Amino acid sequence: MMNLRKMLLFALALSLLTGLLTGCHGAKETIAFTTPESFDTSRTYEITFWAKNDTNITQADIYKRAISEFEALYPNIKVTLRLYTDYSKIYNDVITNIATSTTPNVCITYPDHIATYLTGENVVVPLDDLMDDKKYGLGGKEVRFDAPKRSEMVTEFLDECILDDYHYAVPYMRSTEALYINKTYVERLGYTIPEIVTWDWIFEVADAAKQKNPDGTYVVSGGTTLRPFIYKSTDNMMIQMLAQKEAGYSDSNGNVSIFNDDTRDLLKEVSKHCVLHSFSTFKVDGYPANFLNAGQCVFAVDSTAGSTWMGSDAPLSDIHDSDIVDFEIIVTTIPQFNTENPKMISQGPSVCIFNKEDPQEVLASWLFVQYLLTNDIQISYAQTEGYVPVTKKAQESAAYQDYLSRSGEDNDLYYSVKIDATKLLLDNIENTFITPVFNGSASLREAAGSMIEAMVNASWAKETVDDAYIDKLFNETRTLYRLDQINITEEESRDLGPLPGGAKALLLTLGIVWLGIIAYVVREKLKNRKIN
Repeated sequence: MMNLRKMLLFALALSLLTGLLTGCHGAKETIAFTTPESFDTSRTYEITFWAKNDTNITQADIYKRAISEFEALYPNIKVTLRLYTDYSKIYNDVITNIATSTTPNVCITYPDHIATYLTGENVVVPLDDLMDDKKYGLGGKEVRFDAPKRSEMVTEFLDECILDDYHYAVPYMRSTEALYINKTYVERLGYTIPEIVTWDWIFEVADAAKQKNPDGTYVVSGGTTLRPFIYKSTDNMMIQMLAQKEAGYSDSNGNVSIFNDDTRDLLKEVSKHCVLHSFSTFKVDGYPANFLNAGQCVFAVDSTAGSTWMGSDAPLSDIHDSDIVDFEIIVTTIPQFNTENPKMISQGPSVCIFNKEDPQEVLASWLFVQYLLTNDIQISYAQTEGYVPVTKKAQESAAYQDYLSRSGEDNDLYYSVKIDATKLLLDNIENTFITPVFNGSASLREAAGSMIEAMVNASWAKETVDDAYIDKLFNETRTLYRLDQINITEEESRDLGPLPGGAKALLLTLGIVWLGIIAYVVREKLKNRKIN
């Protein structure tokens, strides 16, 4: 009996250890949020809202007005606004506060960031139950304002907020990238702008713009400084180039496939124009708008949300009025490889809600989020820059259609470049795409852009960009951004695939031990029968 007892204890220990291994390895279950039957208005709720604005006072005032109007409708909900000037700062603060359980209630964010937040335990609220609730869901009958119904949201934008089959955010504003062209310079160079600009065409014109006069000034501008083509976000540049070529980037499981021959060829092509100094980037030279407006740039790619900075009559500017030159500006889609199937990235902030112990507090946060989707807030915010409202309700409203129809009436609210940029996205929603989102996708985005930045820096350092250079660049990028570890990070908190070999061996050992125990017990019983 002593031997049997020892064997049972050993088997029990193995079972516990196996449970720990498989428990750590197995899927982290998403905990659905259950909406309370009713909102308790007898209590006071204090919720925090972290938002971002580019030191744009008008945007900040819209947030403040939204809070004031919402609090008038719900006197028992107090909203505290905290403004940031950079999304990365919001992201870093949220990560810090997750560890201390002091996250905000509501946060302006991006899906890439949410994917990282989800590695914590029940940190972000899945919104599906809230959205569909008949009382308090989108356009619910108990909501005290005219919130959009789910059917009145732009489906493409709402779908961008799905992670692992759940909506962990709702869209707040959307933008894309636009190509801003100095038409005056293009025509001076003898070119005509095509309906859809291609990469071959834009690089050809950019190279041609580098022609100089005998005195060293540039023929096209008469100046001594010229960056023909400047790209603001090289992350987006590489991502969109690969998408247009239907080349590898990553999948939703976090498998990184960006280090391929298509990427290699793109880098070599970009390098050719970097050597001629006809192509540069924001990180190397500065804001594209500053060069464009000073007559030192032919092509500038930036967000449609940056349209208020573009053009001779731009309402916003970082350069002195005396440095601005007069030119005709055209807003069009970013360069394409396939003009029959244009592709451009969809971007812009979304809003997520962080989980709290009190479901009533979460419900209060959700009501405030819905207020941010009302027509007045959506239209007012979209009018500050080249953003597009995320609801069909707002887009189709008489007020918004009137705004779009008054393009060029002034160089402020109705600034023509801003409205042209807005219409660009409205006309191309079906041509937009998003990248796969997982824990680590933000690092992959940075890595994608860094390789294009490397081409610009290599040209100034007079380094030769060949296969050996790119092989080295690929390896350094993998290491620097830990991309060789990403392919397990997305699902490590959900579905990590096959068990490790050690766990398999432990399970096999446990099975053998239990078989041995059973065989021992059977043998002892047979012995006892013979004795009796």
